[in-house]
Amino acid sequence: MGPVLAPRLAYFAAVARHEHVTRAAAELSVPQSTLSRAMVRLEADLGVALFARRGRTVALTPAGRRFLTAAERALAEVERAADTVRADADPTAGRVAFGFLHTMGSETVPALIRAFRVDHPRVRFTLVQNYGEAMIERLRAGELDLCLTSPVPDAPDLVGRRLDEQRLRLVVPDDHRLAGRRRIRLAEAAEETFVTLEPGYGLRRITDDLCAEAGFTPRVAFEGEEAETLRGLVAAGLGVALLPPPAVARPGVVELTVTAPRAVREIGVAWLDGHPDTPPVAAFKKFLLGRRGHLLPKGSQPPPEDSGPA
Repeated sequence: MGPVLAPRLAYFAAVARHEHVTRAAAELSVPQSTLSRAMVRLEADLGVALFARRGRTVALTPAGRRFLTAAERALAEVERAADTVRADADPTAGRVAFGFLHTMGSETVPALIRAFRVDHPRVRFTLVQNYGEAMIERLRAGELDLCLTSPVPDAPDLVGRRLDEQRLRLVVPDDHRLAGRRRIRLAEAAEETFVTLEPGYGLRRITDDLCAEAGFTPRVAFEGEEAETLRGLVAAGLGVALLPPPAVARPGVVELTVTAPRAVREIGVAWLDGHPDTPPVAAFKKFLLGRRGHLLPKGSQPPPEDSGPA
């Protein structure tokens, strides 16, 4: 009954408010005959008399009063929803639903939003931290407008743009046999126990791929959901890990530059192909694309060349 009744709720509420079809029709700017027929059809569909008719005026029946209460709630909810979507699309004060990786949350994303709001001070953000595949699912569900992710997705329903690349380091305990080194070839860690993110995380796939390129399959002792947890496990002597640089140096670990294979991960922005952007989303997308090569803080990007173990 919902689709049948919904178009008639505003008509019904206006007639109930005025208790007069002619005045209600004038308020709604519809012909009186159209409004009268709509009320007759509404009562016929419900199988209940909503109005008692007295000449040119009408009065609600007990059933009509109960129906009016529900109709007014429904119309108010629709109005609130309309106000919300209009506000979210406001060019100067709208909303952007933005997803990003956990490792982007402490430094990169706050810096990006701060820079963007220099020229767009009233734009609001709904921020979601998650791993890559979960964010892609939320993009497809319409819950996110944009997301920073790694690797950059390649799917027919998505648009992905590479923005930057971030170096990965081999993180070892500070009393580890390799802790005195500055650089290392990943193959030298073939016999080590690794701590990694869980399967499904982009960084886990990159770790597996880099180890395969170095000629070995990592022996995984522990799996986690967050990079700083892995650093804690490394500090406790439970393994080594391939991780991006931390926002703040953590005691108990040493971070080694990996010279071979080239240990980086691409960071990109993704959105749903063909999905129309509101003005604030379009402005933030343009801002992100304009920061290609300058997305990450200094120290996160790989140097021009890392060579030779030391």
